[in-house]
Amino acid sequence: MDELALNILDIAYNSIRAKANDICIYINDSIKENVIDIEIEDDGCGMTNEEVGKVIDPFFTTRTTRKVGLGIPLFKQNAELTGGYLHIDSKKNCGTIVKTRFIKNHIDTPIMGDVIETMTTLIQADENIDYIFEYKTDDIHFIMNTKDMKDILGDVKITEPEVIIWLKDYMKEGLSQ
Repeated sequence: MDELALNILDIAYNSIRAKANDICIYINDSIKENVIDIEIEDDGCGMTNEEVGKVIDPFFTTRTTRKVGLGIPLFKQNAELTGGYLHIDSKKNCGTIVKTRFIKNHIDTPIMGDVIETMTTLIQADENIDYIFEYKTDDIHFIMNTKDMKDILGDVKITEPEVIIWLKDYMKEGLSQ
C-alpha cells in the first residue's frame, strides 16, 4: 500500500474483526524528530504469542475467504525499508497493540494519505465501536473521541450522513490549524 492511511484502515479492520469495542489510533508525524509513529490499539480478542509470530507471515491468515494476509507483512516491510520497525504486543482475550515507526525523510516512506477518510470509513463500519483518534505534528495536537461525541449526539446516530459530513469538517479543521 502506498499510503499510510490505507495501512491504518487495514489494521483497524483487523481490530473490528477481532470484536474490539474500543480502538485507539495514535499518529505522531514529526519533522523535528524525523519520524512518523503510528500506534493502533484495541480491546479485541487478542492473539497468543504463537499467533503474533505468525501474523507477519503473508501466507498466514485467520480468514476463510482467502489464503494470504498481506496487511501486516506489507506494513512491516514498508516501515523497515525506511529504517523503522513494526512491533505487535497482544494478549489473548485482552487486545492488541500494533506500533510502527517510519523514518520521515526516507525516500521509501509512503505518504500519509487521507486519514480523515480512513476515520470516517471506520466509524461507518460499525457504529458501536468507539474510537480515539490522536494526531500530532510539531505544530498540531488533535484528539477526537467518538464516545464523547455519541454522548453529545444522544439518540442521533454517529453514522447519520449529516453527522459524517460534520465529522469530516471537524477533523479537517482540527488537522489544519
